[in-house]
Amino acid sequence: MREKAITTTRNVAIVGPYSSGKTSLLESLLFVTGAISRKGNIKEGNTVSDSAAEARARKMSVEIAAASTEYQDIRFNFIDCPGSIEFTQETYNALVGVDAAVVVCEPTSDRVLTLAPLFKFLDDWEIPHLVFINKIGRLTCNSGGCGTPYREVLDALKSVSTRPLILHQYPIGKGEEPIGFIDLVTEQAFLYHENAPADPVPLPESLQDQEQAARAEMLETLADFDDHLLEELLEEIEPPQDEIIKDLKMELGADLIVPVFMGIAEKDYGVRHLIDALLREAPAPESTAKRRLNNVDSSLTVAQVLKTYYTPQGGKLSLARVWQGTLTDGMSLNGVRAGGLYHMLGQQHQSAHEVSAGDIVAIGRLEEIKTSDILVSNGGKSKVELPKAEALAPVYALAIAPEKRKDEVKLSGALTKLLEEDPSLAWEQHGDTNEIILWGQGDIHLKVALDRLKRKYNLPMTTQLPQVPYKETIRKTATSHGRYKHQSGGHGQFGDVYLDIKPLDRGEGFDFSDTIVGGVVPKQYIPGVETGVREYLTHGPLGFPVVDVAVTLTNGSYHSVDSSEQAFKQAARLAMTDGMPKCQPVLLEPIMVIEVCAPTEFTSKVLQLVTGRRGQILGYEALTDWSGWDCVSGYLPQAEMHDFIVELRSLTLGIGFFNWKYDHLQEVPGKLAKTVLATVGNS
Repeated sequence: MREKAITTTRNVAIVGPYSSGKTSLLESLLFVTGAISRKGNIKEGNTVSDSAAEARARKMSVEIAAASTEYQDIRFNFIDCPGSIEFTQETYNALVGVDAAVVVCEPTSDRVLTLAPLFKFLDDWEIPHLVFINKIGRLTCNSGGCGTPYREVLDALKSVSTRPLILHQYPIGKGEEPIGFIDLVTEQAFLYHENAPADPVPLPESLQDQEQAARAEMLETLADFDDHLLEELLEEIEPPQDEIIKDLKMELGADLIVPVFMGIAEKDYGVRHLIDALLREAPAPESTAKRRLNNVDSSLTVAQVLKTYYTPQGGKLSLARVWQGTLTDGMSLNGVRAGGLYHMLGQQHQSAHEVSAGDIVAIGRLEEIKTSDILVSNGGKSKVELPKAEALAPVYALAIAPEKRKDEVKLSGALTKLLEEDPSLAWEQHGDTNEIILWGQGDIHLKVALDRLKRKYNLPMTTQLPQVPYKETIRKTATSHGRYKHQSGGHGQFGDVYLDIKPLDRGEGFDFSDTIVGGVVPKQYIPGVETGVREYLTHGPLGFPVVDVAVTLTNGSYHSVDSSEQAFKQAARLAMTDGMPKCQPVLLEPIMVIEVCAPTEFTSKVLQLVTGRRGQILGYEALTDWSGWDCVSGYLPQAEMHDFIVELRSLTLGIGFFNWKYDHLQEVPGKLAKTVLATVGNS
């Protein structure tokens, strides 16, 4: 039974750009395999995978959705992945746990470039993948068939794939529409029928030459990896079909080739042929496990969490790939008892008592377990390391606050759960501005997160752009005097100090010292002077924290009865209030060092984008291990970064990205400084 479970499972991710038709393809796959009796559609919001309110409202996938079905005694676990670049982390986390991926794209050459990051991730991780060219009704066919426009799409795909593409099918056209295809393995022609299997028909005589040329190209590409096949071709021996299928399975499983299929998912065109190919050619789970597991104790059950859900009815669910061993309901994983095992069909759950290695299931109530965590059956005593998708750096932020002040105490717990569901989110309470900052991958990403806070946790939020943590410093040296004298009956308060205030070099911070001699300020009161100076520097004459300043206590006086540390603290504040405006204060802004990466054809636009936002270009060079991409480095003021990612994506078909980190503070130009002070400073 266990061996059967391993060899009769296929774990397949459905990936591709936004609007390419991934969700429609999953609906069709579930329909033709009998998992659902009626297909939903995105417009009506009743598809299996887009069941979340946030997905229905936007008519787009915003998180991965798992759906299990059976076909010819094989369990297929499909994972439908979001197409928006803002939800890429979801896709990457899911791809780590599958055995193959179907890349869905439209037959539009000028949009194929959007697949480049996805192809690179698949190839870097050596994840076998096929291409399904969807919506082929948009191909413009003619009397000569659909071969020419189809070839144009294939050529564009080849430009973004580091693996050779294998044409699995050749289109048959009638008038301006594709009406069927030729299977290049069997050389059988088929005509499409909406929501029904394609009919086998004789191969059209008008396409025999094109079919022979396409088939020869397929076999020659396969022969690059099989010497025996190469010998057969050289000797003009027709290879048997089972040998071709064996080569396709072997070379796809090793991520050496990318087979290409086509169809129209909404009409079920080509979908049955696709699932037959997945059944026949996609790798079995044990081959993936062999690559992933390295020196892991074979007696352990090992699983990996691909996604975390908090559901209204079932509570917390952890979608996990079982890499090794057998998982049973109630088993202890990392010291936490599993509260149910479920095969998922969108929001529907089918209970399972036991699942074997190679399966993907949802596990109930694994508290304290997060996405990407490795689950081990011995309570976590043996530490198991498995590859995880790298966490994407946040690139877009909003300052958030509960609409109701009483909800502030609930926010931290809700954000923690939100981040368990979506690790590409992050939040912080900024030390300078005291704002709660929610970080993510873009505007839509954060709006979805805020909608979830409202729907799941009854926490409606107000939002605004995060404040820029400006600082200030001084240009000139000054001497100041502060005397604090207060009498209110009984002991009074008296403190008297003289301070020298001078600028330091950028980045040196704050320095306090004293040159007191003769006890004019007793030693026990000097810490009070430093405290008063530090407290003042949190809010300088321009209204911002002061940096890169040295203050020296040079003189003063005290009263034997009325003096105290508190009095000297107040005297120091008075001295700073008097002296700092004389030191020519200036406004400073944080400067980030950034690396912006995009296809070479967009490099000039990236350079203009950076310089147009007061940025300084440091240089650019070809991106390592990524042919046809450049990486531009430079400095960019934080004040210019808020919607930087939005404009970058707009200029680069949505695929440009950047990394950033704080580098230094820099003086704000005079005219701009006046504008800042008029809006957010003391003015």
